[in-house]
Amino acid sequence: MAVRQPAKGTVARRHKTAAMSEARAKSIVVLHGPNLNALGTREPETYGTATLEAINAQLSKLGEELGAEVFIQQHSSEGALIDAIHAAGERGRAILINPGAYTHYSYALRDALAAVRVPKIEIHLTNIYARESFRRRSVIAPVVDGAVFGFGAASYLLGLRAAAAMLDEIRD
Repeated sequence: MAVRQPAKGTVARRHKTAAMSEARAKSIVVLHGPNLNALGTREPETYGTATLEAINAQLSKLGEELGAEVFIQQHSSEGALIDAIHAAGERGRAILINPGAYTHYSYALRDALAAVRVPKIEIHLTNIYARESFRRRSVIAPVVDGAVFGFGAASYLLGLRAAAAMLDEIRD
């Protein structure tokens, strides 16, 4: 697992936007990328047997416990993910994203994430740095605040906790 931490004291200043300061509740959007709708049946020896529906249920439950509104979307197309990123930024919602294969080559997705000033966390079920060589590079990593990977479905829950904590820091 790797969790990148921003420099101390920079999160609040870097991410505070008018939309976020007006928000009454912690708000987080979870974006699942391509092929994640096939979790549970797609290469279970690699990605586990948890379905996307089961992961989403766990995220919703944890969101309630953390006092956060959690909005969950799955998009297979790059354009739909980009639109969702822009919408989250406009609404001041933190972003938890598993870009799937787009992680390794989508500069458009990278640029969309760089353009929004909200907390952003990259999620992966597997340790991408322990996989095939083409999967060991993330073009997303330089523009997010942190990454959680290698813990299966729990990667999402760890990421949600981190996003909620970042929003708490901003709101203080």
